[in-house]
Amino acid sequence: MSGKLLGHRKRRLEKNQDFITRNSGMGLENRGKRQGARGKKKKTAIYYITDNGFRLAQRISKIYPDARIVKFTSAGVIHELPLQWNKCKSLIFIMAAGIIVRTIANLIKDKKNDPAVVVVDEKGRYAVSLLSGHLGGANKIAKDIAGFLKGDAVITTASDINNLPSIDLWARENNLVIENWKLIPKIATKLINKGVLKVYADAGAIHELTLPKEFLQVNNPKPADMVIANKDSKLKTQNSKLYLRPVNLVIGIGCNSRTSADEIEDAVKKTLGEHNLAFASIHSIATIDKKGNEPGLIAFAKKYDLGISIFTPDELNSAFSRRQSAISLSNAAFKATGAYAVAEPAALLAAGADTLIVKKQKRGNVTVAVAERVKSQELRVKYHKASNLITHNSKLYIVGTGPGGIKHITPRAQEAIRESDVIVGYGTYLDLIEDLIKDKEIVSTGMTQEVDRCGKAVELALSGKTVSIISGGDPGIYAMAGLVFELLKGQGARGKGQEKENSKFIPNKSGQNSKNLSLATCHLPLSVEVIPGISALNACAARLGAPLMHDFASISLSDRLTPWNVIEKRLKAAAKADFVIALYNPKSKGRPEHIHKAQKIILKERSPQTPVGIVKGAMRENEEIIITDLKNMLAHCIDMQTTVIIGNSQTVVWNNRMITPRGYEKKFKI
Repeated sequence: MSGKLLGHRKRRLEKNQDFITRNSGMGLENRGKRQGARGKKKKTAIYYITDNGFRLAQRISKIYPDARIVKFTSAGVIHELPLQWNKCKSLIFIMAAGIIVRTIANLIKDKKNDPAVVVVDEKGRYAVSLLSGHLGGANKIAKDIAGFLKGDAVITTASDINNLPSIDLWARENNLVIENWKLIPKIATKLINKGVLKVYADAGAIHELTLPKEFLQVNNPKPADMVIANKDSKLKTQNSKLYLRPVNLVIGIGCNSRTSADEIEDAVKKTLGEHNLAFASIHSIATIDKKGNEPGLIAFAKKYDLGISIFTPDELNSAFSRRQSAISLSNAAFKATGAYAVAEPAALLAAGADTLIVKKQKRGNVTVAVAERVKSQELRVKYHKASNLITHNSKLYIVGTGPGGIKHITPRAQEAIRESDVIVGYGTYLDLIEDLIKDKEIVSTGMTQEVDRCGKAVELALSGKTVSIISGGDPGIYAMAGLVFELLKGQGARGKGQEKENSKFIPNKSGQNSKNLSLATCHLPLSVEVIPGISALNACAARLGAPLMHDFASISLSDRLTPWNVIEKRLKAAAKADFVIALYNPKSKGRPEHIHKAQKIILKERSPQTPVGIVKGAMRENEEIIITDLKNMLAHCIDMQTTVIIGNSQTVVWNNRMITPRGYEKKFKI
């Protein structure tokens, strides 16, 4: 799609703005139930009764930093709990399971809407997944809590204990809408008893799916236990088949001004019904920009959680040059809108398709056309009454984990990791956060493979998964954030030892090799959030005292990406300007001489007695802290795990602490 992609970073919504999106794990009958739907819930509540329970709740809240800790009382059961049941994504109870079973019995609705319920004993020995194990995530929460407390998770869902796939969870992960939910117990029982299910998927869906080994693909829907298709068939009247709908239909819509939502809905449903297409398979609607704020269109989209893709008249007209045979021209439409057609080209452009599966259908004030989304195609989606365009299902977190270990990771970083489907990172950093990522898909690479690492993270995020790429320290300081944005911007990057003619290319989603992995290459903007962490600079300075209280410069001595002559100029300038200097990557086996050169340069401007702090593994188990001076600094062990902080002319050592005065003594009596 041509045209400008405006502000694809997600903004906070004002009260009168609704982002029109989809909860693909919901059945058709729940499409309009936005309030209280699981996709909108975010909170966690932890209930306790005794003082021991409160202390345990405080411990558990370290892995759920957004959680409310609530005392379980009789009055609270009547007034508080019913409210939290609809607001919270998960409820954790530190008490006897029997109390909870009796308490929540009247609140339970169905597995699509109920929150996850986990019960933990006061000693933290057992975490029991009690309700909404799969879709609600209670099984995962129980495992996370058990792992954190060094206890045992109690999981009773048959698919889990038999190492079989959960049908509803697999459907959600593959963006399939389950149409006849009541049949799931019957089909799941068959899977447990026989160990396999026969699955039929039509051509439009199969290329997007990864079938578990227990799902045997068949070429005919008649013997299938599950049918994955956007089309209805004569077999639908049978109650023995589970129908899963791929969300891959784009509905192009043109309408007269002030057309009601009911008339638009009626036109869409009748068009799909006459062509045996499932309403549950609608991914989004598409139209001309002039209709982007049409009240009836907006109301219809909101009712069924559908995205809206909008196009200018020039964009719609440009579709004719590539798809002349697919689109019907209308001079009347051109006079009214500036586009020769609306419904047909809008559907094709939004779906990334060349042909329509339903050509223009005129019904009263509404014109409808239908296209099927091609693999990996995404949409420009518009906020209601806002101008920024974003996409569904593409989220990449660049997470700083600081020194490593849960106690040094920010609550936001923990939250992002928990939300992620895939964790990508350097093996050593992943080992430090093992308890947080036990149940995640892991992509681990070695040192100096950061280009491949970032490329894989971007590729996975663009496929619709939520991905966290892990960066030790702070991701914006000599780390992953810049490289990710360079890749998205389309700049090539090569690692050490990759000659120009043999440089590694990042594979794009089509399996082709592409040196420029960019938004244009992948057809959609990607929502990226950088989450800061404690940098080595911060951690080492804290361990040394207060060496960075005045102006300082941070310089990496690695010439892997920066020529040594550039590094040398920066060292000379920082030393001459009397900056405190923090040296990253001071020494490796391949370049042991750089720290010697740096010392020599700085000694030309600084006294040999200038305080120097050498910190290895700051805030980790192998931490070593040395305070010495510029003349003797090389007598100590320095390697790639070390950060060196060289004081300025005013830095002093007091009580085994480095202190760089800010200048308060000149203004105040200290």
